[in-house]
Amino acid sequence: MGEQDAQRQVEQWGIFELALEAQTPGNPFMDVDFGARFVHGNRAVEAAGFYDGDGVFRVRFMPEAQGEWRYETRSDCEALNGRRGSFMCAAPGEGNHGPVRVADTFHFRYADGTPYYQVGTTCYAWVHQGDELEGQTLATLAAAPFNKLRMCVFPKRYAFNRNEPVYYPFERSGGGWDFTRFEPAFWRHLERRVGQLRDLGIEADIILFHPYDSGAWGFDRMDAASDDRYLRYVVARLAAYRNVWWSMANEWDFMGAKTEADFDRFFRIVQESDPYGHLRSVHNGATWYDHGKPWVTHLSVQGGTDGLRALRERHGKPVVVDECCYEGDIEHGWGNITARELVRRFWTGTVGGGYVGHGETYLHPEDVLWWSKGGVLHGESPPRIAFLRKILEEGPAHGFDPLDWRPSWDMWGAGKGDAYLLFYFAFRQPRRYFLGLPEGREYRVDLIDTWGMTVTPVEGTFSGHAEVPLPGRSDMAVRLRKVT
Repeated sequence: MGEQDAQRQVEQWGIFELALEAQTPGNPFMDVDFGARFVHGNRAVEAAGFYDGDGVFRVRFMPEAQGEWRYETRSDCEALNGRRGSFMCAAPGEGNHGPVRVADTFHFRYADGTPYYQVGTTCYAWVHQGDELEGQTLATLAAAPFNKLRMCVFPKRYAFNRNEPVYYPFERSGGGWDFTRFEPAFWRHLERRVGQLRDLGIEADIILFHPYDSGAWGFDRMDAASDDRYLRYVVARLAAYRNVWWSMANEWDFMGAKTEADFDRFFRIVQESDPYGHLRSVHNGATWYDHGKPWVTHLSVQGGTDGLRALRERHGKPVVVDECCYEGDIEHGWGNITARELVRRFWTGTVGGGYVGHGETYLHPEDVLWWSKGGVLHGESPPRIAFLRKILEEGPAHGFDPLDWRPSWDMWGAGKGDAYLLFYFAFRQPRRYFLGLPEGREYRVDLIDTWGMTVTPVEGTFSGHAEVPLPGRSDMAVRLRKVT
């Protein structure tokens, strides 16, 4: 028995890890209960540990307060029980804002109060492609505008994705899998990639289940005990990463072996096992899960970007349209919209009070489509999405809300009170527009070309029934900021 090096100082929202060696009979994944209690002043946090192979048990902890933390392990294995120690939690390093939380009912912010404007993308199976392609994906993300990535734990067998993964989550047993024994190499690889996303400032939206197995491995049809054990294991390994979000499934209703009651149980297990309360949702196929249930923190949906105001107010939660169709040219209707149309959906979703996700599905001779395998981006939407992200970050500190009034029926509008107003014309192309502005207010106006990525100030100030000159082309927006 020995204790591997445990850190003596960890930054706030970083990861403290304790590793203990112990030889145990039987199956250490099943037969050993191990964890630790962490105490700071009057605050106590219980963190579950996990077996990591080669006789090593680990427990990870994300300290959310600065100062001294003390810990004591607990286990039904004598060699792992009652180990005590302490460490100091220092100030967070540059770029470390903590985990993302729901803020102001319909928006998000980091734990330190910094606003977070979700600008996500999808690479379902990128961690199953081998080091060369995965490294290329990380390099692409480093230069891209995205601050969230939807990704699956399990490998995927679906259109354009027929390759076998490098690693598998469970040990092999005969011609199948031993769902009672996890494969540590797989999990070390997964958590390494999650950490690399964190270092890029990208949230990892971890998709825990999906229906795209096609009989290849059977991970979508495990029995209930295996499902529950898997969930507790993945939470024990990944919850201490500050950039984790939990998605119970992609297109949950297409998983024929699972019921809604199963997903209720999955939510409860994740919620109870995660001591940090990371964000939790589930993604629909043809049928929506009830996002009003208390364990759901936000909506993760696919569909159009109109009508988001009614959707978010019905549930009283943020709405993320993670899949509004993908820019691309494949034969499937969900994967062949133009870049211009995807950018329009980002803008209509934004002024509708929600957040929108990107995806790309251009045909490739080796089936390397971004939406599933990652690699490089080929489309025209990412720089325009980066431009929108800049507009968001220059706007109100806590996001846009749909306006209670509209200057006309054909105008999409959002803002914060009457201090900041943003109107979007989408496919319309007027040469002028009349804005009925709030009484007694005066505004400066900027013309925003959402496709050309320019901001042009309009000379003078505007108030009352104001005529604003426009260039007579589509994809324009008007930004008004109050002067008096």
